[in-house]
Amino acid sequence: MERKFDLEDRLIGFAVLCIKLFKKIEYNYALDHLSKQLIRSATGAALNYGEVQGAESSKDFIHKMGIVLKELKESRVNLKIQIGADILKDIDKAEKSLKECEELVAIFAKSIQTARKSKS
Repeated sequence: MERKFDLEDRLIGFAVLCIKLFKKIEYNYALDHLSKQLIRSATGAALNYGEVQGAESSKDFIHKMGIVLKELKESRVNLKIQIGADILKDIDKAEKSLKECEELVAIFAKSIQTARKSKS
């Protein structure tokens, strides 16, 4: 069975994973602050990818891919803070989220690099 490589599906899955980190969790100021920001950046990456798909030029494509990459990098730092501060209950899910985020950062960074090379 061949699995279709779909960045949109991966970004949506990453956003869902991040949202699920915070279901049924007790209130904590740091966790509340960081969880809301993580949900914004993780979902922002997926939502901005829709903009990438409608890019009107290679310059526009590179710019919009950069926004997705920025959101992913923000999510990565946020996850590292939460894991380091030991404020997440499901550390396995948090580490899975971080691993997926790292892979997505690498994919988008390489895609931007490739697009810049083919543009010039």
